[in-house]
Amino acid sequence: MMRRTIGVGMALAVTVAAWPPLAAQNVEQTNREAMYYRYLAFTSYVKGGAVEPHWMADGSSFWYAEDVRENTVIWKVDPAANSKVPLFDTAQLHQALSRVLGYELPNQGLPFHTFAFVDGERAVRFTVEDTEFIVSLDSYEIRRAPAPAEEGRIRAQRGEVLSPDGQWIATVKDYNLWLTSAADGRQVQLTSDGVQDYQWAVHEAWWSPAAKWSPDGSILAATKEDYRQAPKIPLVDWLGSKEEVEWSLFDRKPGLPIREVELSLIDVPSGRRSLVETGEEPGSRVSLQGWLSDGSELLFVSYNDYGRGVRLMAADAKTGTTRLVLSEEHPVPFFTSVGTARGETPFTVLEDGRRFVWVSGRTGWRHLYLYDLAGNLVRPLTQGEFPVGRVVRLDETAGWVYFTARGDLARPYDTHLYRVSLEGAGLTRLTEAAGQHRIQFAPSGRFFLDTHSNVDRAPAVELRRADGELLRTLEAANVDALKDLHWSPPEEFVVQASDGKTDLYGVLHKPYDFHPDKKYPVILLTHRATRTFTGSGELETQPVWPQAMAQLGFITFSVDVREPVLSWRGGEFDRVTAGTSGRYEVPDNVVVPITVVCPAGEVVLSGGHDGEDSNPNDQIYGRIISSRPVDAAGTVSTTSWTVVGFGLQSNTSMTAYAVCAAVL
Repeated sequence: MMRRTIGVGMALAVTVAAWPPLAAQNVEQTNREAMYYRYLAFTSYVKGGAVEPHWMADGSSFWYAEDVRENTVIWKVDPAANSKVPLFDTAQLHQALSRVLGYELPNQGLPFHTFAFVDGERAVRFTVEDTEFIVSLDSYEIRRAPAPAEEGRIRAQRGEVLSPDGQWIATVKDYNLWLTSAADGRQVQLTSDGVQDYQWAVHEAWWSPAAKWSPDGSILAATKEDYRQAPKIPLVDWLGSKEEVEWSLFDRKPGLPIREVELSLIDVPSGRRSLVETGEEPGSRVSLQGWLSDGSELLFVSYNDYGRGVRLMAADAKTGTTRLVLSEEHPVPFFTSVGTARGETPFTVLEDGRRFVWVSGRTGWRHLYLYDLAGNLVRPLTQGEFPVGRVVRLDETAGWVYFTARGDLARPYDTHLYRVSLEGAGLTRLTEAAGQHRIQFAPSGRFFLDTHSNVDRAPAVELRRADGELLRTLEAANVDALKDLHWSPPEEFVVQASDGKTDLYGVLHKPYDFHPDKKYPVILLTHRATRTFTGSGELETQPVWPQAMAQLGFITFSVDVREPVLSWRGGEFDRVTAGTSGRYEVPDNVVVPITVVCPAGEVVLSGGHDGEDSNPNDQIYGRIISSRPVDAAGTVSTTSWTVVGFGLQSNTSMTAYAVCAAVL
């Protein structure tokens, strides 16, 4: 990772004298525009590098489909034997299907991507041309399949919650809770007091689910959201002959009330409802953590997004009466400290039903702690100057906790898998390659899949034992087609923030024909840098647009400036930025291009666009931010400000960029 400072040999700007004759310019511009649109289709040039495991009955073996140009192969992987073999004899299957269908199949590979095991995994059920078949894996005798027993059952849709026994689906209709029978579609109304802006919810919110069934399916924990006092903003529709105004909810306005959340336990057979006391502070959020295995208590977290206090509470299943399990104060808001903004949960109960692992940022660094259900601290499990991410798996039998963390101080955004014993000893990193790692444990807990990539390395999938031992690389993305794009990997860099001491980490993109002796205009995208390979579907994806825009003759880059909520670096970085929205973002976004690529000229934060279907001529519109002019010495002015636009795409992603406006 390179560290850039002022004067490093890369003054990237455009001079008039550098431009070629007009005819050559036109040809170059045509080539650049063509390359821009090709880079927007970057993901189509990257093949493979992903595995979707379908676990088998032994809890360790699995199968996955590899699709190579209509030549589908389904692999069976046995981690215990460290083997990977085709699950089907494709030739025999083709012959058997041809006899049943009456004609030859057109492709050499399998005619399906998914299937279901039947008869104790000795046969499979699959669909070809809207007809279901069953084939024996021993004899390859094939027959038409009977109608499945599940046919006609209602399935839970997104935003609905299926009961543990599969009999009922909890949903919301006309602001109230309803139950739909999965067997026959019959509906039962659970509540009748919901109205607009004071309504029941069961949907999976981005910080936690709004409803959870008890283990036996007899009680539904659900929330009722009260927006009646929350501020609203008007949305004006100008597309019709007459403008129409819709008032939209907006619960993030300082000084005004935000939404209130009520939690209730509803006994489904009787319809009896128990209101749960969730917290003393108005506007507290409720994050449902789950039920104890015996269904006696519901555990939930009560906190305020921008408050530093958090309480873990338990509600009695029969009465709704709550007890305080633990309460603590964090040096930064709980929302940032524990990572609820990313949907991570701080609470994981052990199988013994008496202890739990708690993720806490009370020291300034997120770490793991072992508690009993009475709220007594048993022991810290991790410690040190690094942030823990989330608990991936608990192996109570072997005594291990598996979790993600950012433990490499030299690369504070790399995410790896670690494990530590329930005794707080033996902390070990289990993944190796730099970058981001996505972990999928086998149900047996004996093995895991590690899908990893970095900005300069395409994704690969490794099979490892639970102790981290590498068994084999299952898949690696094929990037040979990128040669046609003259692609070179993005570059990572480190630069100091406007305070002159805080390291900021960024990613830089160059045009396909970059030459170190030429000068280029610079675009700084003010969204956060992402650190996976562009087009990686298995991990947080590096946006396509920065690389595409660079092909028009720019240098584009993004950097993680000091901003609250979204950093999660922990320690002093999070403490300084907590509750400081707008204080550091603009100064850092201005000083970075000066330091990296803009030795002089006005740095303008301007509007932008994002997304694979973006156009470089898109209109700039939306919110307002500011910019600071820079003098010839590279000093940021502290008095003069320019108001410019903030790009807002129809897909709700927001991107702004800074440009060296007065270039050398």
